[in-house]
Amino acid sequence: MSNPVLSIKDLHLSYGSGPARVRAVRGVSFDIQPGEVLGVVGESGCGKSTVGFAAMGYVAPGGQITHGEILYQGHNIATMRSRDLQRLRGKEIAMVFQNPLTSLNPSMTVGEQIIEVLEHHTGMRESEARQRVIDLFESVYLPSPEETMHRYPHQLSGGQQQRVVIAMAMACDPALLIMDEPTTGLDVTTEATILDLIAELKEKTSAAIMYITHNLGVIARVADRVVVMYSGEVAEEAPVGEIFATPRHPYTTGLMGAVPDVSRANIALRPIPGQLPRPGSYTGGCPFAPRCSYAQDVCTESHPPLEEVNDRHFARCFFWDQVSLKREEVEVVPEAQKPQTDPVLKIDNLKKYYEQSLGILPWSSKKRVVKAVDGVSFEIGEQETLALVGESGCGKTTLSSAIVGLTDDVDGEMLLDGKKLEPRVKKRPMSQRQQLQIVFQNPDSSLNPAHTIYEIISRPLKLFRGEEVKGRVKDEVVSILESVNLHESYLWRYPSQLSGGEKQRVAIARALAANPKVIICDEPVSALDVSVQATVLNLLKKLQEEDGYSYLFISHDLSVVRYLSNRVMVMYLGHIMEIGPTSEVFHPPYHPYTEALTSAIPLPNPQIEQAQIRLQGAVPSAANPPSGCPFQTRCPRKIGSICEEEFPPMQDAGDGHQIRCHIPLDELKAVEPVIRMKKGAARDVEEVAEHSEQPVSD
Repeated sequence: MSNPVLSIKDLHLSYGSGPARVRAVRGVSFDIQPGEVLGVVGESGCGKSTVGFAAMGYVAPGGQITHGEILYQGHNIATMRSRDLQRLRGKEIAMVFQNPLTSLNPSMTVGEQIIEVLEHHTGMRESEARQRVIDLFESVYLPSPEETMHRYPHQLSGGQQQRVVIAMAMACDPALLIMDEPTTGLDVTTEATILDLIAELKEKTSAAIMYITHNLGVIARVADRVVVMYSGEVAEEAPVGEIFATPRHPYTTGLMGAVPDVSRANIALRPIPGQLPRPGSYTGGCPFAPRCSYAQDVCTESHPPLEEVNDRHFARCFFWDQVSLKREEVEVVPEAQKPQTDPVLKIDNLKKYYEQSLGILPWSSKKRVVKAVDGVSFEIGEQETLALVGESGCGKTTLSSAIVGLTDDVDGEMLLDGKKLEPRVKKRPMSQRQQLQIVFQNPDSSLNPAHTIYEIISRPLKLFRGEEVKGRVKDEVVSILESVNLHESYLWRYPSQLSGGEKQRVAIARALAANPKVIICDEPVSALDVSVQATVLNLLKKLQEEDGYSYLFISHDLSVVRYLSNRVMVMYLGHIMEIGPTSEVFHPPYHPYTEALTSAIPLPNPQIEQAQIRLQGAVPSAANPPSGCPFQTRCPRKIGSICEEEFPPMQDAGDGHQIRCHIPLDELKAVEPVIRMKKGAARDVEEVAEHSEQPVSD
């Protein structure tokens, strides 16, 4: 084996001093070889990003490396002078951050920014640097590289921005590339393209790659080896195939049990009990012991060493030889069926158009019409979850805003319990405002930071149910908090004193306080760790079963959708392209767009393979939609001029499953399933897959 590009040895990193000192990283060790992708996975606060930044020589103010070495090609980064580090960064060691806009200068074109890097680190002449930028943009599959290099960051989509940042990181052919959650928040199709690109970079170059993420599906797709971190230390390390097949730390099995997986959709999620300890709260013993079903007295009395399970597989657990995925109770849940009830919410031919200025100033006389939502019809029954999926720009958020009443000038008919919903929420009677509530994606933006949790939940309670709860408001607030698994002690806390998952549960509790009939959930779990996400998803299911709520669940995560929803509605450029029972939508016949979305889902199981269908180009603008079928400019199954000239009909595939496409249903039914079992896959994986209706073929 060659010498590692990066070797971290017994790294200890702390913040502060004295009694207030926070030991953020404790005894972390691992190597990355040339051409290898090491996945570093764990929940927020586990220390994975801290290690990544330390490998670049970045330690936040107040932080210090108290012990250990960070060896880059034999040189200790921890003791390097600042001037020497500056020579390495960008040239030999590069980093790709989660949010590309924090890495790109908004006042410079993207081409100028990479030219600046090349001139500084390599001394290239400007003409050579420009050609190098074009070559780099071609290598990361940016459209029209010569044109793109003259654009500013805000003129590119999120996926294009991230590809520019990757191109910038690769500009000087670095030996070490550190990627910190580079696809979090991206559409599933864009994420798939970025992951393909990373896999290709690994094949083309000999760069060592550290890939930091909380997404096990991403790890299964791109990593060669995996380090699982918990509470500032390595819990487990193993080759990717082995860690998914035979995990030997209870935390690793806990993460796997909390992740929804479309290839075994009927397996109930198992959230990890308790909470991740706060950074620096470690006092001794095994940090995972308070949450561990294997824990015994020795786990609280002694700190477990990182033991060798077998060659290249290590686990920090006294009972690693007992740990097994098979030991965990596997609960098979029935496939969610569409309730046979009258619709509680009915939307008929809904349209939302608005004008967009073509001039520099917003009051310019030159305008064009943007058809954000164009003739959408659907209904939601009592105690039903209808999922709404699609890429950014498809109209999902505009549609939800129109239903809630946060937008003007909406055409079409909206009925709630058979009664007309006025487009503007202020014109709706109090009873309708009570019956229709929304949970937003980011609780930090939707919860008032100046109000206590009691004030946040009691306000809608008093507003909508004042007479009903008169004299017992506090008791009702406590009851609502308990329904979302929060204790009475949270009443007088502020949002800033809560974790991300706790804040999202408060947002759900606020919606429940009104005692609604329909709750619109707009990406409510996209920013949460996998265990917290599982808790929230199970909570939504439990509340629906017990209290009969109906959900419009908006998400770009099709694994979550597969687990939670009764039916799925696929939206593209303001139109519904497919709608039907969840099990039918994830099984041929697919709409070509749904097929591509399904093929892009990162699956947390290396023994499952997917057909690779990648959409070319970005979603067209709703201000300038294509003629004919809205999807025809990107469709891999386009059949000819009919797709370019005629709007496709909605075809009935039976059982409420409808597909808007010119391709005959018989041809769509003949399409191979996107997800299938790899040849030679382990038998126990097949047995788990049998519980799901998702087709998994040999």
